[in-house]
Amino acid sequence: MTTLPGGEMSGRPLHFIWIADCSGSMAGDKIQSLNTAIREAIPEMRGVAHSNPHARVLVRALKFSSGATWHVTQPVPIEQFQWQDLQAGGVTDMGKALLMVADELKMPPMDPRGLPPVLVLISDGYPTDDVNKGISAILDQPWGKKAVRIAIGIGHDVDNNVLQRFINHPEIQPLQAHNAEQLVNYIKWASTAVLQSSSSPAVTDAPTHSSSNLNIPVPAPTHNMPTDSDVW
Repeated sequence: MTTLPGGEMSGRPLHFIWIADCSGSMAGDKIQSLNTAIREAIPEMRGVAHSNPHARVLVRALKFSSGATWHVTQPVPIEQFQWQDLQAGGVTDMGKALLMVADELKMPPMDPRGLPPVLVLISDGYPTDDVNKGISAILDQPWGKKAVRIAIGIGHDVDNNVLQRFINHPEIQPLQAHNAEQLVNYIKWASTAVLQSSSSPAVTDAPTHSSSNLNIPVPAPTHNMPTDSDVW
């Protein structure tokens, strides 16, 4: 770790990026639940970051629908991070979003002394553009290969094959949320358990970093089964 003015120690940067589907099919309860879940997860993320001074957690978010844009433009320290609600509408240009993420995983702007970034992809449908190009662009970057890539599928119409290709890990499967409770459960897990594993001293002290070396506990499904009126 390096020393900041005043003698304070600075942890290695750990970039946490939400990649959120805001297409028209996400309108209503889905996008509201997504906004609520991320907002509720922020205090817990701060707690994890506080207990892991080896890492300096920087958060940002990218949204995609008809095109893709950075919802949070610059990496923000988790202590200062605030969530602004997403709105839904348009198609599902996931490939464009992943290309934009890949650009941010280059060195620069990535710090060579950093920790494996955490990429959390959330979608409820099928891409409407060239998603394979975006996935390849991420995996072509050294930091993209080392990243912890988590995918959360919403509802029964999601393209799980695409989500699995994004994860590109034999032991990690896409999470499937069929109602608001499950979505909140999985987003909180991705925000805390994954962050905890990624920022642990065992990872920060390792000479090389690989997402396959992280001990990430699999989230337990929610106990309450959704009723017909709850299912997405």
